[in-house]
Amino acid sequence: MRFVVTGEWRRNRLLKTIVVLYCLYVGLLWITSALLYFDDMSLAPASVAAHYLGDEEVYRSAKTYRGLLEVSHFHLFAVGMLLLVLTHLTLFIPVGPRVKAWLIAVPFLSGLVCEGAGWLVRFVGPQLAIVKVLGFLALQGSLAALVVVSLWSVFARDQGANYAEGG
Repeated sequence: MRFVVTGEWRRNRLLKTIVVLYCLYVGLLWITSALLYFDDMSLAPASVAAHYLGDEEVYRSAKTYRGLLEVSHFHLFAVGMLLLVLTHLTLFIPVGPRVKAWLIAVPFLSGLVCEGAGWLVRFVGPQLAIVKVLGFLALQGSLAALVVVSLWSVFARDQGANYAEGG
């Protein structure tokens, strides 16, 4: 935060390098997340329902309570940490407070929707599979947006201009 207040952000090449390298890692995470998702299912709600409820035609068992609990346990921690760091970078971007609020809220909410939707499909009903698809798309889209704006802020000319406005 000191870098933002003092204006040192504009001159600190190491801080900019850290942000760029972190965005590279998040970009690779984004790609592997999509590959994992599409290896198991598609954007069709029926494929999402089959993933969670099982599919006798391809000998796929339904997800168990324990299996969902283990995945959720890890994802809630890992995605939470990822979003904590990535949304923290919004403090450095030269945009207004409303845009920053959206850039923070959407990823956290879509992450919860994406994680919770599997539970809903498995234990409430297959008609909620569309929630998983929408949550996945919103999370992937918001992660991409955060990476893009973080990289943009590294290379923008005047990162300090918006901070005086309370952004």
